[in-house]
Amino acid sequence: MFNVLSDIHWLSVLAAFAAYFMLGALWYMVLFPQMYKVSLGKANEALNNESALFVVGPGVCVLVTVLATTLLFYALHITSYGDALRLAAIVGVGYLVANTTNIAINPNIPRPLLYSSITSSYHLVGITLTCLILAAMK
Repeated sequence: MFNVLSDIHWLSVLAAFAAYFMLGALWYMVLFPQMYKVSLGKANEALNNESALFVVGPGVCVLVTVLATTLLFYALHITSYGDALRLAAIVGVGYLVANTTNIAINPNIPRPLLYSSITSSYHLVGITLTCLILAAMK
């Protein structure tokens, strides 16, 4: 079932990774920077996120997510946009939203539901883009 490595269109993986990763920059730096800071209890502070860890770390995590989703995409023989959207919903809600919400329910995150809303929606959009790109370039 998972002998799909030779079938994968690797350029689609690169495109999906780039889209998901760049979405993160747009999401947290342009669309929701203040709400994100509020969710962390740092509304009036500058976030200390300029080190390489805060750029490379999320990039590696997004790459792992895209690769795992690609393996499922090919193993499940997804060929239509409808099936791609269903996979995005299953992976998005079943893993990404659930895990993000679990992480947010933490005494160190003062606004866990706001944090979860911002970050979960980012991952839902990112994984949806990933699955649509994989379907378009298969």
